[in-house]
Amino acid sequence: MFGKTYSTKTAEIEKKWTVIDAQGLVVGRLASIIAMRLRGKHKPSFTPHMDDGDHVIVINAEKVVFTGRKRENKIYYHYTGFQGGIKERTARFILEGRFPERVVEKAVERMLPRGPLGRKQLGNLRVYAGSEHPHAAQQPVALDVGPMNPKNVYNPKNTTATKAA
Repeated sequence: MFGKTYSTKTAEIEKKWTVIDAQGLVVGRLASIIAMRLRGKHKPSFTPHMDDGDHVIVINAEKVVFTGRKRENKIYYHYTGFQGGIKERTARFILEGRFPERVVEKAVERMLPRGPLGRKQLGNLRVYAGSEHPHAAQQPVALDVGPMNPKNVYNPKNTTATKAA
């Protein structure tokens, strides 16, 4: 088997369910971990052209945080399709609006590859604003993202500016 590249077959793919509590987590760091799980890069059997990632459930998406002034200054653009139809919304406006889970969805979507495979992998993501989710029957395993890296949890006192002073 030496010198041969291993490629996972469709029958060998084993998808697991993971639930992540997003309360107090930094959006970009959370999104990169979710994108890695959706693609399956955390598995030794990762195959780039196959959808062998896990299903990810994110709860408390309305309680994610942005570092610095991104909550007020980060702007999300979308185009209506009409002339001069570029619209913009701040992260704060979206988080305080009807669908705060869209901040996490967009962050993850933009970290996945574009194309049919990326869209299929994004379909394995479920984001909920509150702490309830209807996927208890799948018996999801909780993934605690906070302890993976101290920077994953926002702590305003833990900045480099205060450490240098």
